[in-house]
Amino acid sequence: MAAERSVAIVTGAARGMGRACADRLASTADVLLLVDRDEVGAKAAADELAGAVDAVPLAIDVTDADAISDLADRVAAAGALRGIAHAAGISPTMADWQSIFSVDLVGTARLIEALTPHAGPGTAAVCFASMAAVLGVPEGVANVDAVLDEPLAPDFLDRVHDVGGSLVEDPGMAYSWAKRGVQRLVRRVAVPWGRQGARICSLSPGMIDTPQGRQEAAAQPTMAALLERTPLGREGRPEEIAAVVGFLLSDDASFVTGIDVLVDGGVCAAVAGTALEDW
Repeated sequence: MAAERSVAIVTGAARGMGRACADRLASTADVLLLVDRDEVGAKAAADELAGAVDAVPLAIDVTDADAISDLADRVAAAGALRGIAHAAGISPTMADWQSIFSVDLVGTARLIEALTPHAGPGTAAVCFASMAAVLGVPEGVANVDAVLDEPLAPDFLDRVHDVGGSLVEDPGMAYSWAKRGVQRLVRRVAVPWGRQGARICSLSPGMIDTPQGRQEAAAQPTMAALLERTPLGREGRPEEIAAVVGFLLSDDASFVTGIDVLVDGGVCAAVAGTALEDW
């Protein structure tokens, strides 16, 4: 009897960090589902990877519940779910606060909920969060966490606004809170997934040299200041993020789950002010 084919999923696969993850995961599965709202970009990625893997482009918006359900059905038909790199998301300059929460947190929760029945021994997932969840969430708003922990509630956006008020209407703050919600989501999901033999983590990139990252840097002067304080003295590269994703999805990380991995060149440590100035 032939072995069941292994399946991996990359969202946001058309460009940037998602595209780098697609390159990295092409050798890890028999079937690679390349998910992106950009149908042309997803197809281009699939064409480039065609010689290395059975790459399937899928034009899907992660806020579309029916499309996510169809994706889960496609996984079940294709084989055994091996890895998920969920890189799709939008940043503060791209949308209003409601859209940011809907894509970055609600979309993530919906994707993981749909794929949970297909997660079993050997399945691993990495959901992209952000260093903004570390740097951008103010103290004294712990009541927000209770709301962030129920992203699939039908009145979720109303509840977020009730606890955040005008503060949450700022796209930058919405982004920070949405990504904090992703970090908290994987901690909760790690428990039931572990019972199924599966693992899930989040990854929080710092400043990465991608088109989206450059757009944010051009619009936010604070990004330049953060870059100056980055101990490694530069932006990260998409392939460096993909390398960490590749490790977390591999059997080498078989005892790693329920955590956030911060890949920021050390800038959060520098901003925290805990560095030893003299050694």
